Amino acid sequence: MTSLVRTETITISSGDREILAYLAEPSRPGRWGAVVVMQEVFGVNSHIREVAERLAGAGYVAIAPHLYHRQAPGFEAGYTAEDLELGRRYKQGTTAEELLADVRGAIAYLYGKTNVIAEGVGCIGFCFGGHVAYLAATLPEVKATASFYGAGIATMSPGGGAPTLSRTAEIAGTVYGFFGEKDPLIAAEEIDQMEAALQAQGVPHQIFRYPNAEHGFFCDQRYSYQAEAARDAWGQVLHLFKTTLPAAPAET
Repeated sequence: MTSLVRTETITISSGDREILAYLAEPSRPGRWGAVVVMQEVFGVNSHIREVAERLAGAGYVAIAPHLYHRQAPGFEAGYTAEDLELGRRYKQGTTAEELLADVRGAIAYLYGKTNVIAEGVGCIGFCFGGHVAYLAATLPEVKATASFYGAGIATMSPGGGAPTLSRTAEIAGTVYGFFGEKDPLIAAEEIDQMEAALQAQGVPHQIFRYPNAEHGFFCDQRYSYQAEAARDAWGQVLHLFKTTLPAAPAET
């Protein structure tokens, strides 16, 4: 990224564990809103780091915790079939409560920083992370959630139990969902169920469906990248965070 953004790999606490996280923040003085970035099954790889850096360039402190730390600390992978198989295997070893602990740890770290306005955070996630972002939306500190093609939200929960969608009543912030209509992993009926649940519970929301997009359309490292859909979705994400997170930062 440019000199306007400062990045580093840090250690944060998740319950009684220490885990790695990638931090990207504006390098100039000021106080900023904050966003937690949730990885795909491929770990905190270059794509997820780039998302964090783009958010920092837009004026947010962004943190991406390593969600596979209990099984494979520091894991990151590319987009081969072998990478996908390994990432899915690690995903199967996660549980909802452990993932929520990781998000809480990331939020606590953000709230401890002097350059963060500790009045709520945003959440963004992709693929597996899109599901985790919807789960994280149930935390009281999360004021805005951008969930990209999170598979299984309407049908399961990490580690078992009732589907994550059943927790929708716990969401106090705003939710934006982004889906490709050609996504083979998420049926249109599941997106409909999410939209209906958000509506029934009175959760402010928008669901964006892109006719020519597949799973992973936002990632320019994947064969399924769809530039037009990705460009529109990013604009919607920035609008979401601008209108729901703490006011524009003041220079110090």
